Amino acid sequence: MTSQASNLSPRAPKRIAATLLNSLKGGVVPRIGLPYITVGREAEIQALLTDLELIRSGGASFRFLVGRFGAGKSFLLQTIRTHAMGEGFVVADADLSPERRLQGSQGQGLATYRELIKNLSTKTRPEGGALTLILDKWALQFDTHEAAAVSISTLQELVHGFELTHALLSYWNARHNNNEELASALLRWFRGEYQTKTEARNTCNMTSIITDESWYDYIKLLARFLVCVGYRGLMVLIDELVNIYKIPNAITRQYNYEKMLTMYNDTLQGKAQHLGIIMGGTPVAIEDRRRGVFSYEALRSRLTQGRFAREDLRDMLAPLIRLHPLSYEELLVLIEKLGELHAGYFGYDIHHSEKDLAEFLRIEFSRVGADTHLTPREVIRDYIELLDIMYQNPTFTMQKLLLEHQPSSPRLTTHTSDAGAQAQNNHAAFSEFTL
Repeated sequence: MTSQASNLSPRAPKRIAATLLNSLKGGVVPRIGLPYITVGREAEIQALLTDLELIRSGGASFRFLVGRFGAGKSFLLQTIRTHAMGEGFVVADADLSPERRLQGSQGQGLATYRELIKNLSTKTRPEGGALTLILDKWALQFDTHEAAAVSISTLQELVHGFELTHALLSYWNARHNNNEELASALLRWFRGEYQTKTEARNTCNMTSIITDESWYDYIKLLARFLVCVGYRGLMVLIDELVNIYKIPNAITRQYNYEKMLTMYNDTLQGKAQHLGIIMGGTPVAIEDRRRGVFSYEALRSRLTQGRFAREDLRDMLAPLIRLHPLSYEELLVLIEKLGELHAGYFGYDIHHSEKDLAEFLRIEFSRVGADTHLTPREVIRDYIELLDIMYQNPTFTMQKLLLEHQPSSPRLTTHTSDAGAQAQNNHAAFSEFTL
């Protein structure tokens, strides 16, 4: 096998390297530095980047990313987030939870909106909190109230457009009159923090508020407004759809899927502009016909794979993208990148060989059931742990540590289960790396 060293990313700054290593070892997807460790997923990334072109030109898109826990779904979402910001898009992301849904009787939909606005990010503010930056950028573009009004006049034709226009022009007045108290009160309105119309009227002279029913309409408005400010559009990333699947009440689940259908239809029918939505979920959260997305017939009929697509011939332009496991070679390149990152951060020279890396992966995949249960997250966590132990114990080489964890031959040769047979196949697949 040819060495992949020439393809390694440039050395990451120490702050980014620390974030990457700490996040990955903790099983968390980092929000910065992903280009240093991105491996594979070229087809998926290219498909989603095609969506960015559509959004840039005034269209809209909706995608589902489906993958098991730890399979790289959240990693891919964050990778697209980084790409989008680099291309001049604004990105908002949120994980669903019992308190955050698409719809709810106790403000769970509004809670999702608040999380999205809190995480609003741009190229110059990649870690969230970009709302004030965006509003100020717009307000300071115009010297007169009339010019500011003209710039957003097209918003009034949309649902709740009049209310948003009034809030924006009030913010323009507050900024140009140095009324910080009013500007702060209006920021609370944009963030959906007012509980009653009376509170909003008394605080910032707004007669309406963003609610659990209307929050998605304001997301569509925000996408259109961002183009007025000079951005390319808005990408909304919503992960952990499994939290809708887990809702015990069937009617409540259906309300959430109904909201999802509305968002899906709006983007595909041209009712939304400059807006992209990507939702991430596990296979059971999507495909279970009793509780998952496919339990809602209108969504199932739109998302079910057609007759011509197959495992080795995927339609990457379909609304639902299933993530396949990373190949063995891709995992080898990934851990090689992680080794370079670790050595660069701690300042030591790498002494292990590519043969050692292949042996590490062989041991990882020798576990019974690895073909169905081992994920990139676990491989990454184990490898960083191995590197940390070696760094703290310089007398232990990778070869020595791996030798202690060699799977015994009898277990592999006498196992008769399907999982055991697959483990033996994994051993065979890795033999090319040890030549």
